[in-house]
Amino acid sequence: MHTHPIPVITIDGPTASGKGTVAHRVALQLGFHFLDSGSLYRLTALSALRHQASLNDEHALAKLAEKLPCKFVGDQVWLANENVTSAIRAEEVGNTASKIAVLPTVRRALVGLQLGFRAAPGLVADGRDMGTVIFPQATVKVFLTASVEARAYRRHKQLIDKGFPATMEDLLKDLRERDARDSGRAIAPLKPADGAYILDTSDMTADQAVEQVLRWYAAVKKHA
Repeated sequence: MHTHPIPVITIDGPTASGKGTVAHRVALQLGFHFLDSGSLYRLTALSALRHQASLNDEHALAKLAEKLPCKFVGDQVWLANENVTSAIRAEEVGNTASKIAVLPTVRRALVGLQLGFRAAPGLVADGRDMGTVIFPQATVKVFLTASVEARAYRRHKQLIDKGFPATMEDLLKDLRERDARDSGRAIAPLKPADGAYILDTSDMTADQAVEQVLRWYAAVKKHA
C-alpha cells in the first residue's frame, strides 16, 4: 500500500457494523484526528429537513453540504454552535441521509470538506467510501462488516438507549434497504477498497475489533 506523509486509516462498512465506534477508539488510542463521514451526510440531511429543502433539488442540497459549519469534538458532533450528536441519529435523518448520499452533486460538494480533515499526526476516517474514493492512498484500509441480524440488534440497542422508539422488524427491513441503496448506487458504491483488510465483527466486541485494526496499522508501519 502507498503511504501519505500524514497517515490515514480508513474504516468503511455498512450501517451499524460498528465502524464508528471502532474508528473513534482507534483514533483515541493513536492520538489521531477523527472523521465520521456518515455524520456529514446526516448533517446535510438535518439541514435539509430544517430548511425544508426538496430532496429532488440537488443544487440546493449541494449548497447546504458545501457550507456545513460542522466540527467533531471527541465523540460529539456540532453544527455551528449546536450539539446535534443525538439529533442526527434519529431514523428520519438517517433515512434522508441515505437518499441524499446517492446524489452525485452532494457527494462532490462534501469531498473537499472530508479531505480537509487530514492533518498531523494522522487521521482515522470512517464511512462508506473513505478507502475507495476519498483516501485511496490510505496507510491502512479496513472494511468492517457484520451480519444484518447482528447489526439490527446493535442499532436497536443504540436507539432504545437514546430514547428513540424502534422495532427489530423495522430495523431489519431498513438495513436491508439501505444496504441495497448503498451497494447499488452508481457513484461510490459501498464495497471493500483495493487492498482492504476485511473484518467481520458479528461475533466480536468493539475492543477486539479495535485491537485488530491497531495490529494491522502497527504491522504496516513496521514495514513502511
